[in-house]
Amino acid sequence: MLDWSQIDTVMLDMDGCLLDLNYDNRLWNDLVPSRYGQAQRVSEDAARQHLYGHLQDGTRELNFYCIDFWTRHTQLDIIALHHEMAHLIIYRPGAKAFLRWLRTKDLRVLLVTNAHRLSLAVKDRHSGLCSLVHRTISSHDFGCVKQSTPFWERLAEAEPFDPAHTLFIDDNQPVLEAAAAFGIAHLLTVAQPDSNRPRQRRLRFPAFNHFAEIMEGAVPDKAKGGVAGG
Repeated sequence: MLDWSQIDTVMLDMDGCLLDLNYDNRLWNDLVPSRYGQAQRVSEDAARQHLYGHLQDGTRELNFYCIDFWTRHTQLDIIALHHEMAHLIIYRPGAKAFLRWLRTKDLRVLLVTNAHRLSLAVKDRHSGLCSLVHRTISSHDFGCVKQSTPFWERLAEAEPFDPAHTLFIDDNQPVLEAAAAFGIAHLLTVAQPDSNRPRQRRLRFPAFNHFAEIMEGAVPDKAKGGVAGG
């Protein structure tokens, strides 16, 4: 799938790529609407519609990923809810082994995420993820989301890289399209970002599930891939 001799920079998404998206889906789709509904004395479905209905066409906006925004908007302790669900923070199959393998190579490894830094801190506390990459970059650092051209322009200024020799992996198709438009040559997506949901279908970009599929000389081990320490 990859010619590693042509790659000198690896950029990796966090949620749905390195970490199981089940955590975020359960947190935002279930726990936050449930607690907001309790606080407002409305049903969970009504709470969910109130919170997210107006965002259906605005998922490219930075507020969608902003912990400060959701704390103000809901009057809930969103970070406390993050910690409440922390038992669901686990690596995707083979992700931790892949990160360790990358560190044995002469490659620059970047975590590139739309997640707010407060959310990133919670996930790092329970996974040790940040210690396995050279640098972490949040879209909030630049004031624009990864789905936008300005993000990639600002990233290139802050962290110079050669798009022709860069690998970027993300589970979000609009993000990958923006990266492709910027000229990043090596793009991959994830077949099953959430272990509790079916695999994605009709993907525009080459997809894999277990990171061993893209590691030279590795063999997938499903028994070891899905635990935070694996």
